[in-house]
Amino acid sequence: MLSEAEVQQYHEDGYVVPDFRLPQATLEEIRGAHGRLLRRHPEFRDYCSCLLAYDTGFLNVARNPDILDMVSRVIGPDFALWNSSFFAKPAGNGKRTPWHQDGEYWPIRPLATCTVWIAVDAATPENGCLRVIRGSHKERRLRKHRTVDAPDVTLTQELEPDEYDERLAVDLELEPGQVSLHDVFLLHGSEANNSDRPRRGMTLRFMPTTSVFDRRLATELHRRLGITDHAVRTLWLMRGMDRSGQNDFRIRQ
Repeated sequence: MLSEAEVQQYHEDGYVVPDFRLPQATLEEIRGAHGRLLRRHPEFRDYCSCLLAYDTGFLNVARNPDILDMVSRVIGPDFALWNSSFFAKPAGNGKRTPWHQDGEYWPIRPLATCTVWIAVDAATPENGCLRVIRGSHKERRLRKHRTVDAPDVTLTQELEPDEYDERLAVDLELEPGQVSLHDVFLLHGSEANNSDRPRRGMTLRFMPTTSVFDRRLATELHRRLGITDHAVRTLWLMRGMDRSGQNDFRIRQ
């Protein structure tokens, strides 16, 4: 469970690194599952946008009761997991992730989510750790993005240069098993990994069920921005009930 101070930091800064670490056995489970995924789908060497579409075994991590307790403290007792992804950043030539806001990509209205970012390896400035701009979530709006078409990036939408000041960036250095939580409007990104050490990170995307996962909007975003079509995602109710009464929890392949 997050402390009161950690909850306050999350709301004030837009992120928090809690006093928590996953056990080694869970890390080995994640590494093993990721290895199996890459053997079947080597195209996900750098980034897989939807882990659960290929291996629902990753749900074991999402159902960790300590993680769910932390999420409940920042988005309330009723929430669903709508996606999980993997940013691998292999040693030597791991791709950068452009500066962005998660909400630019996501078909959730009203926008309200918490991302849990799990360090599968040590994350440092040298191997491309997550970088954030503290407090940049407070305006609760999506800033202007542009499409970036380059072979060295994991995502296709990037903040316009005049929408952020990289000099304000904070490096989120994490040891293996540590996690960070961040808000949907937080400005963040990461540099390429040119080091000799990998920097694998797994994300869990949770939304409060007072919001609606809009599948028509997902397809619209796919067509307009060229991003993954999240209309086929399965929503997994993790705690409580669907407060909106409009979310579709049917299992999809």
